[in-house]
Amino acid sequence: MNALRGYFQPASKKSPAEKISSKTTSKNPRHAAKATPELADAMEMNITPPNSGFSTPNGSRPGPSRTPSVFPAGDFRNAPRDSILDIRSDFMVNWLNQKQTEKQWSTGKMGEGVVLKRAKDNFTCAPEDLRTQSIFFNQVLLMNVRCAMTVNTQIIRKFLARHTADYVPLSDGLRIQVLPSLEYLPRCQKHHFGAFIADQQLLVVWEDDPTKLLDRASRIEDSLMTFIWSTCDEIFDEKKGSATVSTTELSDVSMSPSELEEGQATQTRPTVLLNPIMVGLTLTILIAALGLGWRALAQETAIDGKYTRLALLVVTPCQIFVSLFFMQIIIVNLAQIFGPISQLNYNSKFYSGKAPPRLDRNTRFLPHVTIQMPVYKEGLRAVIEPTIISLKAAISTYELQGGSANIFVNDDGMQLIPDGEAKERQEFYEEHSIGWVARPAHKPKPADGEPAFVRKGKFKKASNMNYALMVSNKIEDRLMLIDRPREWTQEDEYDAYKQALAEVIEGKEGRAWAEGNIRVGDYILLIDSDTRVPADCLLDAASEMEQSPEVGILQYSSGVMQVTDSFFENGVTFFTNLIYTAIRYTVANGDVSPFVGHNAILRWSALQQVAYEDEDGYEKFWSESHVSEDFDMSLRLQVAGYIIRLGSYTGDGFQEGVSLTVYDELNRWEKYAYGCNELLFHPFRLWITRGPFTPLFLKFLTSNIRITSKITILAYIGTYYAIGAAWILTLANYFLIGWFNGYLDHYYLSSFKVYFSLIIVFSGLGNVSLAVLRYRMSEKSLFGALIENFKWLFLLTIFLGGISLHVSQALLCHFFEIDMTWGATAKEVENISFFEEVPRLLKRFKFTFIFCFACTGIMIAGVYAVPWEWVIDDFIAIYPLCTVVVSHFFLPVALNPALMMFTW
Repeated sequence: MNALRGYFQPASKKSPAEKISSKTTSKNPRHAAKATPELADAMEMNITPPNSGFSTPNGSRPGPSRTPSVFPAGDFRNAPRDSILDIRSDFMVNWLNQKQTEKQWSTGKMGEGVVLKRAKDNFTCAPEDLRTQSIFFNQVLLMNVRCAMTVNTQIIRKFLARHTADYVPLSDGLRIQVLPSLEYLPRCQKHHFGAFIADQQLLVVWEDDPTKLLDRASRIEDSLMTFIWSTCDEIFDEKKGSATVSTTELSDVSMSPSELEEGQATQTRPTVLLNPIMVGLTLTILIAALGLGWRALAQETAIDGKYTRLALLVVTPCQIFVSLFFMQIIIVNLAQIFGPISQLNYNSKFYSGKAPPRLDRNTRFLPHVTIQMPVYKEGLRAVIEPTIISLKAAISTYELQGGSANIFVNDDGMQLIPDGEAKERQEFYEEHSIGWVARPAHKPKPADGEPAFVRKGKFKKASNMNYALMVSNKIEDRLMLIDRPREWTQEDEYDAYKQALAEVIEGKEGRAWAEGNIRVGDYILLIDSDTRVPADCLLDAASEMEQSPEVGILQYSSGVMQVTDSFFENGVTFFTNLIYTAIRYTVANGDVSPFVGHNAILRWSALQQVAYEDEDGYEKFWSESHVSEDFDMSLRLQVAGYIIRLGSYTGDGFQEGVSLTVYDELNRWEKYAYGCNELLFHPFRLWITRGPFTPLFLKFLTSNIRITSKITILAYIGTYYAIGAAWILTLANYFLIGWFNGYLDHYYLSSFKVYFSLIIVFSGLGNVSLAVLRYRMSEKSLFGALIENFKWLFLLTIFLGGISLHVSQALLCHFFEIDMTWGATAKEVENISFFEEVPRLLKRFKFTFIFCFACTGIMIAGVYAVPWEWVIDDFIAIYPLCTVVVSHFFLPVALNPALMMFTW
């Protein structure tokens, strides 16, 4: 395993106070506020509590000048912000110490108390002489945790007096570390959030949130007592039971535990064949539909003897491509109503409906998991911090189960945001033991004397992750050259890593920023910056990947984490849940799981196997030349022989953010359409020299991927071309039906008939089948599901009917090599007033509105302003174009909460 584990060696004996004094001055940096005489009087008062705690000598950081306050003179809230933080910290540390005494967690001996972090290198403690009584205060400073407390009870002392192992077993199979002394705290496994100290026979507990520190200590103590009591009951029960033991000889050859695990790993899962059956039925009705058109051609040719109409057969491949998904939906919807659903509850080749058998920590080391999280300019407190807290809970559970994990942040915004925000991020990463890499800003044509740097790709996520992984690999290359003698310790490994990291950063001429543990383990959990993960998910994920070496990606089904309660986000939430329900059903039927680019476990060795050297000479894992880098990775892994599996046993434990605005959701569809087109086709300019299809697509067609999976993937891709062509075909249909109705070849299918079919299948059958499926799965009541489905019918009709112009724009931009770029999806609510939204709306959708008004004018003129022989007043000609115009017009208006709620 590549990644560093916990370090169980004593830390440096250098005093933290010396370390702090070398970084800061001894002056008090608190600034007097410039304000009114009343505020000045308030500042002269003694607004701090009695000095019952101890603070590190550097004090708080300087605060800005304050304007006159609304609080009365003498109120402590009139003080500068940093002074208020100091007051709050002093009150909190004394309150915790008081609760510690009330719960009898302290014997009053030296070295027992509470330490609380105010800011970077600024700690306070209670009681006030804790710093001088014991090294506990100094060790907490070196750990750099938010708060820590000692717990010394009679139960802990008696247990540790009889316990000699390097861990303490807790309930639910968890284990917490035992350290020889307090000197080992800085190199302990911090995500245990606690450690028993053997020589002093006490417990040290720490937390990110001071208000949860007492609960953390109580849970550990209660869990220990539960384990002891339950263990005693089991022993007594065994003694009371029968002494008769029956044995069964398995083999004359003994097997080690590792060999037993290997035997378990080779067990193959069954392949469900429902999907091939449904794909076969899909092709049946598709061919039948095409046959009806061919029959019309044959009949007309037999009547008039004109064979020129057979040229219409040229469009047959296009018809198959854009209608394949429609035909598949018919079969799938009927299967959801009448077909089996038991396959959703068990494990198969591409689907995991229940958690796998867990690896046994007693027979082997658990694999190391690296959690990779690319971020950009998201808010630290509003977006990144809640995600990190969720990740740390998962890591804590996994480490207590015997595993190890680290967080690897690829921060693409660090060198772009203001220095103050960048420093705050760095301090946050340091406090939470997060490794991170930040690459330089995009400067293809820098000023004189500055080195050029290009952030490749239209969507920068892939190049961001590639750069971070490249820095990590360069460190590994240096570490592999080190000769490690037998007496090599974890402290030596840690020092070697720090030196290798410094050398790599120096080799990048200081342009790359990096700190912390950025080594990559056996598996990568890839998440977005606005993700929530289950607290107990890593052991199941690692177990499944270890037992299934053929799996390259384990994609987890996700729920939705809503930020607002706007009608648009509620609608997108419904649509996202609909998509994941459909994915679970189709994959459980035997289809290959999609890879959506987040909330997935990736096998690091598989990513290294499909890596390639780009034109710039660097090894790349994620494609920087494709917008849909996740789809590209999925295809490359499947071509290499790996499979993509879907795990649904976590329920909605994994949660992802959705688009907060119609702008972001529209960008997402444009990006997907552009990405699919660049995976399949070359730009038109290259068709003569390279042909229309890309090498990746040709390799996909000739790969060993099952033919039914290829058809399903092509059906999905074809939906973007069907949506993109809708407005063009509908506009052409307006003139064809309006002027030549009755004279057209019978092979032609009018837009009104197509529209009617879409309403029947998607709006009618689709909503009913979804409700029935959720009812059969016991997720919802039948009536409640029907109400919910039809409640969002209008919103989805407007949205899906109004994106045709935008999807076709993305497709054509790739064909004609017109540059399109997309920024990161907004993760935070943006409060925009009505009058701010209107100009932004007109700027973004001006061409859409021009199209809508032009088509409206054409339809009005077609009835009232043209000679009678050119009049178009047929309902079947006008209505389809009206639906396209209305949907495109109301997409940015009716689905825009900032506009519809008229906020200002």
